[in-house]
Amino acid sequence: MILNLYQLFKASLMEPKRQAAVRIMTIGKIMQFIFIFIAFLTVIAFIELISGLDVATSNLDGLVEFVEEIEWLLYPFAVISLFVSTTIYHFVKISLFALIALVILNARKRRGEYRHLWRTTALSVTVPTLLAFALSFLDLGFSVSLLTSLLTVLYLYLAIGYYPKKPPIQKAQSKA
Repeated sequence: MILNLYQLFKASLMEPKRQAAVRIMTIGKIMQFIFIFIAFLTVIAFIELISGLDVATSNLDGLVEFVEEIEWLLYPFAVISLFVSTTIYHFVKISLFALIALVILNARKRRGEYRHLWRTTALSVTVPTLLAFALSFLDLGFSVSLLTSLLTVLYLYLAIGYYPKKPPIQKAQSKA
């Protein structure tokens, strides 16, 4: 099953069956999807940073001069640090939710490995991440994190339902 990036994005939005199916894809395609998604988030966060910086500097005359003098250094550094921090955060988030998915997988008696769940989780966190980003403008605090975490777990639960079932444990028959 070869999916392009658009198909992966579409699957991450509303298709738990496809989210489960990506477990057999190569890790390279999933990584490509993750890095493009992170680049998208970084660009949006950078635009938000620039607009917020313009508002903040308009109130302070000395800060306006300082920012204008170091602008050539400030913006590239901000983009790089935003990309690196977003990447680290996203990979840690995927890894932790994959551990939670491993617990769900074993509780539902489904077959799979951590590496399969990591790939599925990479898609399952897309909608909650976009939702958290959109709701961050409303300044709702911790409730947004809790809501998006529960939504991620729900996506994982639904996707794990499409993993193959474990075969029943057969008792060793003794010859008498």
